[in-house]
Amino acid sequence: MTSTEAPIGVAIIGGGPAGLSAGLQLVRANRRIAILDSNRPRHSATLRSHGFLTRDGAPPLELRRLGREEFEAYPSAMYAQAIVREVAPLERDEALAAGFPDGIGFRVRGTGIRGAADAEYVARRVLIAAGLTEELPALPMIRAYYGTALHSCVECDGFEKTDKPLVLIGETSDLFARALLISRFSSDLVVFTNGSDAVRPEQEAQLAAIGIRVERRQIDDIVGEKADMTGVRLADGEVIPRVGGFVRPRWNAPVEFLGDLDIARDGWGLIEVSARGETSIRGVYAVGDIVPPGPQQLIIAAGNGATVAAKLNMDMIRGALGVGRVDD
Repeated sequence: MTSTEAPIGVAIIGGGPAGLSAGLQLVRANRRIAILDSNRPRHSATLRSHGFLTRDGAPPLELRRLGREEFEAYPSAMYAQAIVREVAPLERDEALAAGFPDGIGFRVRGTGIRGAADAEYVARRVLIAAGLTEELPALPMIRAYYGTALHSCVECDGFEKTDKPLVLIGETSDLFARALLISRFSSDLVVFTNGSDAVRPEQEAQLAAIGIRVERRQIDDIVGEKADMTGVRLADGEVIPRVGGFVRPRWNAPVEFLGDLDIARDGWGLIEVSARGETSIRGVYAVGDIVPPGPQQLIIAAGNGATVAAKLNMDMIRGALGVGRVDD
């Protein structure tokens, strides 16, 4: 088992841009930090990431590798390849005995993957940076084109779709706003609601005014020739030619490891946090895609991680002095 006999400052769950950025800031604040990462990033199908200064076009997995190397270069950094199974709060006397002056602490347990040992840490704070899991529309061939012809992030991949015949597929209430965003890249856009009422009639009229069509019939599947997407086949057999575009997934926050701990979420299932990044559970913070407004560009997630790390660090400093949180 990978563990440390001495308690640590923060256990970070998730080793993506947000978690790694937070970890880097915190080890530079002379904190003992452990990152537990399942190595199952949401963007694993994406070949290139965009908009990250000095790394535009780099594969997302390469960004993670570089970030991990930078984090692990510090002597107080620990990295475990593990799936977190449990985050359990310590009793106040346990936390005080562990050297946590404000009586707040957690035990974090994870199962090692790919031959790695199991991991267990006693931490003063927990930072959830686990990202999201995606539920794509139930179309048989959608995964074959996801990450190449079809994407979820318009800001990340819109430029590469400039002036191409595109699709937007989704069943959520923000479909209209996403269509407007995509219109900056292509005027040849068809919005597929897959039989849902995601686009209201007045929104459809607004889209029509700028040349965007709304197709309300149900979709049968995505079609293509080998690796190239060629169109969307409707349930009635008609094929509408398209070469790529965007999908609006439904997101799920993978926080089963919290067990019976009641953490507040918004209407989309994302974890609600305060201005300093703390959740409704005292001592548990969250950052990155898992908090509102949801998935962001990698550079924004990294910046969010650095910002929350600074506030988390100050929380622990003030807690040690008995003067309360920054906003108390």
